[in-house]
Amino acid sequence: MKFSPDRRRVLALGVAAGAALAADAVLPKLALAKPRQATLEQCLAMTPEEMARTSPHVIHAMDYIKKTVATVKDSGMRSAVMAVLSNPAPTLLARMDSKVRGEVFQELTAKGYLKDAQADTYLPPAASPDRATQPFLATPGSGYQSHHSYPGGLVTHTAGNLKISLAIFETYRNVYGITLDRDEVVVSQTLHDLHKPWVFQWEKSGESRKENTLAGTGEHHVLSIAESIVRGLPASAVVAQACAHTHPGTDKDEAEVVGWIAAAAIIAGVDPVGAGLLEQGGKTLPVPRKMEGFITHLGDHDFVLTVPAAKWTIAALGDVARKHYGMGETDLKGPKFNALRNYAFSQATVEELYSVYATQGQEGLASAVTAMVKPA
Repeated sequence: MKFSPDRRRVLALGVAAGAALAADAVLPKLALAKPRQATLEQCLAMTPEEMARTSPHVIHAMDYIKKTVATVKDSGMRSAVMAVLSNPAPTLLARMDSKVRGEVFQELTAKGYLKDAQADTYLPPAASPDRATQPFLATPGSGYQSHHSYPGGLVTHTAGNLKISLAIFETYRNVYGITLDRDEVVVSQTLHDLHKPWVFQWEKSGESRKENTLAGTGEHHVLSIAESIVRGLPASAVVAQACAHTHPGTDKDEAEVVGWIAAAAIIAGVDPVGAGLLEQGGKTLPVPRKMEGFITHLGDHDFVLTVPAAKWTIAALGDVARKHYGMGETDLKGPKFNALRNYAFSQATVEELYSVYATQGQEGLASAVTAMVKPA
């Protein structure tokens, strides 16, 4: 996901104003229960889903997402999003017998969307097109060293993005007098990472599967767009969803979005122009370009803080693990440390723990972690 000085200026102006207008109205603060203290052995025995379900932050965020989606007026879109939240299955695989899978691989490769990939492994593994590889609730929000990389991270990431997006929506309405499609904003932002459950599957080590690249971005993005196409979401909502990773404000940036949609259309088995996803000729998004995609893009910006916060907190947690849990360097690369970090991060979130670390230092972080996981 790219970040440029222009995006930083727009984010500072738009989100700050929007947050002031809509913060408490969109996601009121609740008195969250304190996380239950567990032993390291108990953490090792817990599944990612069990960790997510015991987290007050994750449950609160999921409740917010569902309540927000429930406000979508279009019943078809509302039902489609709720179905994804309940079962983010890779239904796009239903049409992919071995012949079609091979043809899709060949076309993606010929057009430069796949590089150094193998025909039998260019898609994440899945047992069935009808059943999710893991619940939306338990999925990390990104790769294992990146933002929201803990059980329930996808839920907290999505809730944060929705809050930011709706704050920008309200800013545009109140400051500029623009009436945009709120349904489209909610739907596109909620679904923008819908296939992270498929891509970031938890492994026995306590880490998540490594993501591959597809059409120049993380594969989850293109696969999510393809899934929305297959599930029949309106073209305008799919286009807004595709804008999450960049905006169509320049020729170069728009070309990237066009490439992601084109690759997703190949996977979904549709003509992107005929489906209304691209303009005639297939070189741009439908013209005139709608503004909802820009809101989706701006709303997907908490990574600006949460990526480095995760990196710094994971490193600091390593020192806590050495001092308070007697872990050696081998432990720090295996299930013991992964169980510690997954439980602590799921219960308090990486973001809250980084806030503690940033304001109270290493001792404050250690105190917060040992309150959740009993020291050795």
